[in-house]
Amino acid sequence: MYINSVRLAIGPFVNEISVKDARDNFKDVLERVAAGEEVIIVRHGKPVAKLVLPVSERPRLPDLSAFRASIPVTGAPASQLLVEERDKDRS
Repeated sequence: MYINSVRLAIGPFVNEISVKDARDNFKDVLERVAAGEEVIIVRHGKPVAKLVLPVSERPRLPDLSAFRASIPVTGAPASQLLVEERDKDRS
């Protein structure tokens, strides 16, 4: 299996492998990716795919229900005001 390691200007080594070599040695390529390496699959010398570890679960937004409950609600609901304004315009 031929993997060409390329040093980027900023960052770690990135490994390039041809489509044929990736197909023939897919298990080994996946093991390298699982170990934290990035592998770029090239076809005719041009990158066509990049294998990286999946991003962990995205951080969840904070729960705002307590904040919403702390806001005092005054006046009529917006939906009611909208209906009233629309009825005025139609008259």
